Amino acid sequence: MKIAMLGAGAFGTALGGILADNGYDVDFYDPEVERENLGEVVGDSDIIVLCAPSAVAPHLLPHLPKNTPLVIATKGILTDEIFHEFRDYMVISGPSFAEDIKTAKETKMTITDDRLRELFQADYINFDQTEDKKGVLMCGALKNIYAIMAGYNGLKRNSIEWKEYIVKAAQEMKDILAFNGAESETVDLACGISDLELTCGYPSRNYEYGDLLRQDSSYDPEKTIEGLSALKRIRRGEIRVPDSALILKGMI
Repeated sequence: MKIAMLGAGAFGTALGGILADNGYDVDFYDPEVERENLGEVVGDSDIIVLCAPSAVAPHLLPHLPKNTPLVIATKGILTDEIFHEFRDYMVISGPSFAEDIKTAKETKMTITDDRLRELFQADYINFDQTEDKKGVLMCGALKNIYAIMAGYNGLKRNSIEWKEYIVKAAQEMKDILAFNGAESETVDLACGISDLELTCGYPSRNYEYGDLLRQDSSYDPEKTIEGLSALKRIRRGEIRVPDSALILKGMI
């Protein structure tokens, strides 16, 4: 089986490594390398895995075949509406940094289709499952935003203040999911609360950005901060924010 991996960054190569270890023929496409031909990479693929940054991923979709199964591993996309023209799409997400996967650190991931369990099987990965594709996507984007604020507030992992913040942020995420037609219970899965806890602390890039911004209000990051991209899309009205989401409302 040939699998096209769209995204050759740290997380994409980590997931691609799992697929290769499981015997699949993996062909990488790096959107930042102009000489590569996207059509050639996806044209004869049996499955496409989307793992490009959230700012790039939507621009790739018009060029993808709509009948080939699509796996969404990109974190930071707030809505599933952009995937509705694809006949067969599924989502995988969870609390794993790329380095954790590469070093086989035990983790748990949320999937929306049984096929993902077989594709990404590994001794160190456990799975929980839901049919709530929209909720899984939203969790992957929202937790990055809350991580920025955790860093900005200087919250130290496992402190009383940090634990209280996690509880409030998780409840806000539930309210936001329900307000937008997703299932609030999805936040209880690995893609929600577990990923929120992981991201609200070092070495999370979003948490680090918030921490550095607290120390220098003019700080300008050189790398992509997914939480900032998600905030911009929320400000543009991509999803609705309930009045109960006080932390998020304070950021937008």
